[in-house]
Amino acid sequence: MSSSIYGKIFSISTWGESHGAALGVTVDGCPAGLSLSEKEVQAFLDRRKPGQSKFTTQRQEEDMVSILSGVFEGQTTGTPISMIVFNKDQRSRDYHAIAECYRPGHADYTFDEKYGFRDYRGGGRSSGRETIGRVAAGAVASKLLQELGISLRCYTRAIGPVSIPEKEIHWDEISQNHLCMPNQEYAKKAEQYLEKCISNQDSSGGIIECVVEHLPVGIGDPVFEKCSANLAKAICSIGAVKGFEIGDGFLAAKAKGSENNDVFFAESDGQIKKETNHAGGILGGISDGSPIIFRAAIKPTPSISQIQKTVNRQHENVDLAIKGRHDPVIVPRAVVVVESMAAIAIADMLLSSMTSRMDRIKAFFQTSL
Repeated sequence: MSSSIYGKIFSISTWGESHGAALGVTVDGCPAGLSLSEKEVQAFLDRRKPGQSKFTTQRQEEDMVSILSGVFEGQTTGTPISMIVFNKDQRSRDYHAIAECYRPGHADYTFDEKYGFRDYRGGGRSSGRETIGRVAAGAVASKLLQELGISLRCYTRAIGPVSIPEKEIHWDEISQNHLCMPNQEYAKKAEQYLEKCISNQDSSGGIIECVVEHLPVGIGDPVFEKCSANLAKAICSIGAVKGFEIGDGFLAAKAKGSENNDVFFAESDGQIKKETNHAGGILGGISDGSPIIFRAAIKPTPSISQIQKTVNRQHENVDLAIKGRHDPVIVPRAVVVVESMAAIAIADMLLSSMTSRMDRIKAFFQTSL
C-alpha cells in the first residue's frame, strides 16, 4: 500500500491498524527550532479520543502519545518526528461474526477486491482510528501555523437536520457541549435528535465547518496545486467525508455574477480588502487574504445495530447485525481531524510558496548569509 503519505515539503506518513499493537505517524519537513511537547500533541488527541460522552463509542482508549524522534530539549531538530500511540482496549472478538461478510457502508468489499485480503478487525487501515496519526501530525502543523500568526477554528455546523444559522454562531460556546457546536440551544436540539437515532439503533451524519484566519495572500498555485484543490484532497482523504465546499459552495450555482463577486476596496493604509467573502478566501486557487471558510459533509456512522442485507465472500445473500462499540455520530470527534488535515495542507503550501518569487529568495539569502 503506497498511499499513506501526504504532502510534499511538510509531509506525513501514517501507519498502524485499529486492532494492531499501535498506530502512529512520521512527520518530515518540519523546520528546526519549533517548540513542541508531548503535552501539546496530547491536547489534540484528547479531542478525538473515544468514550467522552454517550454519543461516542465506549471503547476505552487513553490514546497517550509518545514522541520517539525529531524533538530534543523541547525543540524540533529538523529531522523526522516520529510519534506512536499504543492500542489498549481492542475487542477483536466483536468482529469474528463479520469476518466473511461485507458490512454496508464500509470499505470491506472494495478493500477485499483490491488486495484479495483484509483485516476484518475494525476495518484495519480503513478504520477511523487511522486518524490518530493525522491528528498527532496536525498538532505539529498547527503549532507551526500558530508561530506564524495563522489560526484555525473548526466546529460542528450541523448534526442531521439540526443546522446552526450563520447569525446564531457563538464561538465561546463550542467547548460548552460534547458536540462541538457553537450554540448551546442548537446543541440540545441535536442531542434530542441523536437520542432518537440511538433508540432506533441508527446513526447520524453532519457538517463540519472550518475557518482559517490570517493566512497571507498568495498561498496556493493557479493550476493543479490550487489552495482549494489541496484542501479538498486533504479533507476528502478522511474516510467519513462525502462532500466538500468552499465559501458559498454549492449556493454559488444559484447566484448571479453580480451577487457572487466579492467587490474589492482599498483601506486608508493602502491594503486591499473585499466587502464580502463569497469566494471563501480563495481566488484562482490562491489565498486572497480573507478568512478561508470551508465545510465538510460527514456521513452517518455505517456501523449500526439494525439488521441489514448484505453478501458474504462466497457471494451469498445474508442478513447482518453489527455488534460492538460504535459512535452513533462521528462528527464531534471528526472536528479535530478536519482541523488537523487543514493545518497539514496549509503548512505544506506555506513552505512550498517560499520559492515563488525571486525577490523574496534573494532577500532571504542576503539576510541569512
